[in-house]
Amino acid sequence: MDKPNNYILADAPEGYSSPGLFATTLDQAIGLARKNSIWPLPFATSCCGIEFMGTMAAHYDLGRFGAERLSFSPRQADLLMVMGTIAKKMAPVVHQIYEQMAEPRWVIAVGACASSGGIFDTYSVLQGIDKVVPVDVYVPGCPPRPEQIIDGFMKIQELVGNESLRRRYSPEYKEMLEKYGIK
Repeated sequence: MDKPNNYILADAPEGYSSPGLFATTLDQAIGLARKNSIWPLPFATSCCGIEFMGTMAAHYDLGRFGAERLSFSPRQADLLMVMGTIAKKMAPVVHQIYEQMAEPRWVIAVGACASSGGIFDTYSVLQGIDKVVPVDVYVPGCPPRPEQIIDGFMKIQELVGNESLRRRYSPEYKEMLEKYGIK
């Protein structure tokens, strides 16, 4: 009796295939591997952090998307997830964590406070983390639902899977990092 196939397989990148052979570009093969093995570093300060805990729990389970291992070491992470209110005194810490991450690295701003300062238009709150680090994906909401966080993570996966290996060495990318004071 045949057993049903219960495995969910990743879509193969574009390429040439025949029985026993599959050929594609190095960019696409590495993109497929990277997008399904992202190690996020959660930087949670407020209520968005509680929603992120729900996202990692059994009901939503962000681990299904290849993010099973949360990394609390910047040197072992490739995705910085900033969630919640960031005080101006914490801005240098966020910047330092970003600098300690190895390339390639990506950033998600989760929630209204991380994206734009939220309802806290005060002297002490950073009005968006894009003032100190480049942000790849913004997840709106106050606080965002776990479904929104997963959607933002899937947008990062799409970006990672389609990114050229040469993008990080382009003059445009280096110029963008210089604007943030990152060497």
